[in-house]
Amino acid sequence: MLSQNSDGSQSAIVIQNLTVQYGNILALQDVDLQIASGDFVGIIGPNGSGKTSLLKSILGLVKPKSGHVSVLGMSPQEARSQMGYVPQTTNIDREFPITVREAVLMGRLVGRTGLFHRYDQADHTVVAHYLRRLEINELTDRQIGQLSGGQLKRVLIARALVVEPRILLLDEPTAGVDAHSSSEIYELLRDLNQSMTIVIVTHDTMAVSSYLKSIACINQNIFYHGGPNLSSDLIMKVYGCPVELIAHGVPHRVLEQHDQGDLRC
Repeated sequence: MLSQNSDGSQSAIVIQNLTVQYGNILALQDVDLQIASGDFVGIIGPNGSGKTSLLKSILGLVKPKSGHVSVLGMSPQEARSQMGYVPQTTNIDREFPITVREAVLMGRLVGRTGLFHRYDQADHTVVAHYLRRLEINELTDRQIGQLSGGQLKRVLIARALVVEPRILLLDEPTAGVDAHSSSEIYELLRDLNQSMTIVIVTHDTMAVSSYLKSIACINQNIFYHGGPNLSSDLIMKVYGCPVELIAHGVPHRVLEQHDQGDLRC
């Protein structure tokens, strides 16, 4: 059963006292976060602040040291078939000999068992629908290694959507694409948000100011969760110094002199 927020909205994701640790490295500590059903929330913070670990905890891909994660009133493992996941493209082997159609079809394997699965007509119908919706149906037979960065992002989003999820999680979906492709992806996500909850890890300030309904600022812990307004005080708390911009691959740019103790500045 979904929990209810103080304003009467339902929580799609509830995280309580979550701590994640890899060996001696602390990724997340005592994180509390509730994401409302229908939200379009951005997870922002410095590189190495635990953003991807938070996504993987929601997906049930990492075992927390302590704490609890509930997704749609279930454990992450129980809710996995209700979630679509778009990883960073840096994790994708573009040399793997697979076509766009085959890559998207693989999304239909979520929650199914058996080494050799035969796709049925329903699988092909759903895949064809999302290839058209994401405007990549003309790329059906192209090898993924031949795609542009923006085209590959759309393929990965289509693969996540053929699960027909209630929650879509994306890790840096616009990293490495041009401004036009980035805008197209966010317009697509805003449209998808009409029918599903979306959680996105991003360094893209354009997305924060133009598309997101809320943000969660993280640096091992949650420093802020609310409207997408990045005040200088909030940025100071999360990043440890004033910043001009948050860009993929660049933790941030310093605006003025500050304590040199924070090596991420």
